[in-house]
Amino acid sequence: MRILFLLGLNMRNKILLILCLLSPLSWGNTISAFNTAELPGERFEVRVQFSETPPDPKGYTIEKPARIVLDFPDSVSELKDRRFPLAFDNGQSAMLLTTDGRTRLILNLNELTSYTTRKDGNSFVIEVGANKAAATNGKSVATKSLDLPVKKAAAAVSGQAAISNIDFRRGQSGEGRIIVTLTDPHVSADLATTGAGVRLSFVNVVTPAELRRRLDVVDFATPVTLVNAAQEGSNSVLNVSAKGEFDYMAYQTDNEYVLSVKPLTEQEKQEKKKDFQFNGEKISLNFQDMEVRAILQILADFSNFNLVASDTVQGRITLRLENVPWDQALALVLKTKGLDKRIDGNVMMIAPAAEIAERERQELSTKKQLEELAPLRTEYLRVRYANAKDMFELFRGKNGGNGSGGGGGSGGSQSTGSVLSERGQAIVDERTNSIIVTDTADRIEQFKRLVDQIDIPIRQVMIEARLVIANSNFRRELGVKWGGITYGLSKNALIEASGSLDGLKSSPGAPYEVLTGKPGKATDMENDHVVNLGVSNPAGSLAIDVLTDNGFLDMELSALENAGYAEIVSQPRVVTSDKQKAVIKSGKQIPFQEASASGATSTSFKDAILKLEVTPQITPDNNVIMDLIIAKDSVGEVTSTGSISIDINQIETKVLVANGSTVVLGGVFGIDANKTDVKVPVLGDIPYLGRLFKRTVRGETKTELLIFITPKIIADKMTN
Repeated sequence: MRILFLLGLNMRNKILLILCLLSPLSWGNTISAFNTAELPGERFEVRVQFSETPPDPKGYTIEKPARIVLDFPDSVSELKDRRFPLAFDNGQSAMLLTTDGRTRLILNLNELTSYTTRKDGNSFVIEVGANKAAATNGKSVATKSLDLPVKKAAAAVSGQAAISNIDFRRGQSGEGRIIVTLTDPHVSADLATTGAGVRLSFVNVVTPAELRRRLDVVDFATPVTLVNAAQEGSNSVLNVSAKGEFDYMAYQTDNEYVLSVKPLTEQEKQEKKKDFQFNGEKISLNFQDMEVRAILQILADFSNFNLVASDTVQGRITLRLENVPWDQALALVLKTKGLDKRIDGNVMMIAPAAEIAERERQELSTKKQLEELAPLRTEYLRVRYANAKDMFELFRGKNGGNGSGGGGGSGGSQSTGSVLSERGQAIVDERTNSIIVTDTADRIEQFKRLVDQIDIPIRQVMIEARLVIANSNFRRELGVKWGGITYGLSKNALIEASGSLDGLKSSPGAPYEVLTGKPGKATDMENDHVVNLGVSNPAGSLAIDVLTDNGFLDMELSALENAGYAEIVSQPRVVTSDKQKAVIKSGKQIPFQEASASGATSTSFKDAILKLEVTPQITPDNNVIMDLIIAKDSVGEVTSTGSISIDINQIETKVLVANGSTVVLGGVFGIDANKTDVKVPVLGDIPYLGRLFKRTVRGETKTELLIFITPKIIADKMTN
């Protein structure tokens, strides 16, 4: 019990004292603590401590993202923190938010699961992952499971159609879906757009008292923020509030009526703006026989424009407009009364269309007369970055004439094109890269502004190309040579005739008659072979000699294997201006003889060069578009006629590359493998033994070409 002593206080102090004493009462229940605890069976507990008995919350769940939301009415959180971590397997975080005299508890989970709630003194306990009943100190404590924001209604009374359930869900595309379950599928529905969103009406349908409520669905992250179900006469009405730009669609399946409200994509927003040119704030007007000037004043006040109306704006109008943009309403009023408007800053001038047209015609005529009487001036404009003659040709109109004039002794051009007035002229001085302009002051100022906008330094780009040509080759040869003779002497007699067996090898040219005792030619044991398929310049060889009483056999195996690798790197680079072609070449010209039609020969040349030709274009987002021609030609083989072939490696393309990035334009990978067998016919085909009658050459050559391009925009450090 409180006793207030107000005597001796003035009225102001009395009011302040009463407010101070009553303000704690208006706060209602307060939240003083928030605690969590882990429970067995992959469960956890959230305990919210109130100053008084906890109120009965109303809540709902969200599947994606998984959330449990509870609203405690008439309660305020005194906690300093709003966000609390949930260090559990299925928990992420919890939030306590106080607004409009209520406190919302949000439990963010990894996946949605069942939960139960109970009151424990001044504490409100939520068990996440619990069963429908929980045991506390060995006693069974009744639990209460919170339903979704709306509950199912009782059956309709007296057979009249009714709404049995209202549900809200979030679609996969972020749309808000209001699902209304009806007791009768043959219900007439009316859907209309309002200033706040969408209004859905069911004719002759009853909304039970437990479903007549406001449903806050902001946390679902859809365009829908509020769903208000109410009963208006014999009709059930759902007022759906939505934010931003949205579109809606409604359909019915049996006894379920679904209203889907989806957000518009950027492309849909742009298309909507193209289809509808009015984008002012929406306004509703309902007037009967109202003066036009008064309606224009209302529109001006709504749009925050200053209004200037001509005295000829008269008449009355009747209109009824619901939720239309104010600029569309203004256009309708002006069109109906034959009026037109001109906007100058924040001042809107309205008059009959014919009057405005006549006024503008007079202004143009007056301006032209003043221009014809204005004195002429001559100014000397120095062009700093561009070419003065090219700029002059750009400004010159189709009716401009060319002539000659003094330009510092260099000659010039004259023009009376569209940029200058009829009395104006311009002379280009190529020696000083300047333009001499003679015209009125206003036209000269316009000309100077154009020159300042165009005469700017062109950005430059450095293009660096890297050509990598890798060659690898492998060659293996295996050959055989063998030969022999027969003779009539015995082995010992042969040794005696030649001095020794070593003497025979060292003197293979011994006459045949020494061996046989008959006249004949001499035999060369080194060059006269039965099979001569040896390797030229072998890396190694193995010789075997066999000497018998009746003959001599000599065999030599030779082999060669070599491998090589070469990498040729060319790195041309060139700097050029934006949209300007640049070419860089390096190489040589190969002379060759060419016959003419008369039979005489002349010397011609073929290019074997490295060339980089590029035309860059800098985009507004600092990327570079390049037209590229890259060539790396080299001298090839010489033909039998003496002509020279050129090996060509070339690419021509157009690419878009980010500033400073490297792109691989292309690559060519080639393999040339060959195998050659030189053998004695028939004998070389004998299995295994044919190896003595053949030479085998295996070769493999690999060639790989890679082209890398890196554009770099050179920083512009120059100032105008």
